[in-house]
Amino acid sequence: MTTPLVGDLVSTLVGLVVLTLGADLLVRGASALASRAGIPPLLVGLTVVALGTSAPEIAVSLDAAMGGRGDVALGNVVGSNIFNVLFILGASALAAPLVVKSQLVRLDVPVMVAVSALPLLLGLDGAISRGDGGLLLVLMAAYVAVLALLARRGEGHDAIDVDAVATPSSSPLLDLAFALGGLVLLVLGADALVEGATALARAAGVSELVVGLTVVAAGTSLPELATSLVASLRGQRDLAVGNVVGSNIFNVLAVLGTGAAVSGGLEVAPGLLRFDFPVMLAVGLACLPVFMTGAAITRVEGAVFLAYYLIYAIYLGLHTADHPFQEEFGIAVLGVVLPLTIAVAAAMWLRGPEDETVGGAG
Repeated sequence: MTTPLVGDLVSTLVGLVVLTLGADLLVRGASALASRAGIPPLLVGLTVVALGTSAPEIAVSLDAAMGGRGDVALGNVVGSNIFNVLFILGASALAAPLVVKSQLVRLDVPVMVAVSALPLLLGLDGAISRGDGGLLLVLMAAYVAVLALLARRGEGHDAIDVDAVATPSSSPLLDLAFALGGLVLLVLGADALVEGATALARAAGVSELVVGLTVVAAGTSLPELATSLVASLRGQRDLAVGNVVGSNIFNVLAVLGTGAAVSGGLEVAPGLLRFDFPVMLAVGLACLPVFMTGAAITRVEGAVFLAYYLIYAIYLGLHTADHPFQEEFGIAVLGVVLPLTIAVAAAMWLRGPEDETVGGAG
């Protein structure tokens, strides 16, 4: 009894490590090859590097969808987006208060809100179909095209991780080996993570959807967590926020779109429509007034974000245990906590941007 559980746990942890390593190698090799081809670093940052941070989510969701585990694929996307905003932005604000001035981020946040509404709208018929997936991928291509156009005009440079673009190595074959090796590791890591996590879910009596919303979502968001924390500590706060916002957009358009298009469609569980999709949308809406005005996310507000993620995790725990209080708790979250969050954000909007000394505090 113990040995299989230990093996599943090891598989899950190894999968996470291999996924992270694979994403790093893929970004290193692909961005170096793009640089060799004469593509400007900014454009590489907008495409290769941005997609690279979402590569673990793409690999896991695609593996889960092709394996008939649609709940894991959908839970990975939704859970990652909620984790990105509440946990990663909260932790980054605790490390250093965030003040956002980048015009690109201010453009991307409304896009993130609109994109966050798409799974809810597309899933009303009970599924994200192959056609829906194709639509999401088309929107992804259009979004990247707009970013590239803005980049050529010199707008929003400070929100792009140009430093993440790798310089070419001594040999193009070595760069190609990095890129291909990264892809292989992504596939192997995704398979190990999905298999290990779902096996643990069965052993613990937890639904695959909850595992996707928590363990898998948090695990595949580790690259975003590391990037945003380091950027925040280095004072690159636009990059810390832009990384999260961009990742959320890519998760819905690229990750969900690829999973639905390739697998032939993903069935949407009623619980996602009733609770998790609305939470993802509400979390995005709460960000809108903050970033549109350039207001700061202070350490206290970062702690509130983290507290809200804890509340969300508690709800999932109650749901897993089939606790009689779960429905009332969910109503309280949707009916009280989230509107309160939006009200606080609106107050921040009225407050306006913080002084430079607040944003520059270490």
